[in-house]
Amino acid sequence: MRVVAVLMMIALLAGCGGGSARAPAQKAAYANASTSGPIAQACLRSDRKARSVALCGCIQQVAHMTLSGGDQTRGATFWRDPHKAQEVRQSDNPATEAFWKRWRQFGETSQAVCS
Repeated sequence: MRVVAVLMMIALLAGCGGGSARAPAQKAAYANASTSGPIAQACLRSDRKARSVALCGCIQQVAHMTLSGGDQTRGATFWRDPHKAQEVRQSDNPATEAFWKRWRQFGETSQAVCS
């Protein structure tokens, strides 16, 4: 069950939308972020209906604040291959487990900031 929830969170990062109680000026600052990073590019190439330059830019901005460049590149592959995320999540390798914790925190932060 937890696996399904995590995979849904990853999918929602590219397709989340809607409103929140976040101040409009604060949301606008994230929405106008650059889309030049690996996360934003993967988001923009996704087939999610709700994807947009603003949403993907926001997610990329959160990635810049919370993930290293290597983590961003590694995580961007999950948009193309969700099964890869499942393999990473189930890994017993300490470095991979640490990456997954950072990736999960990034997902939670992105959802809170960008939706």
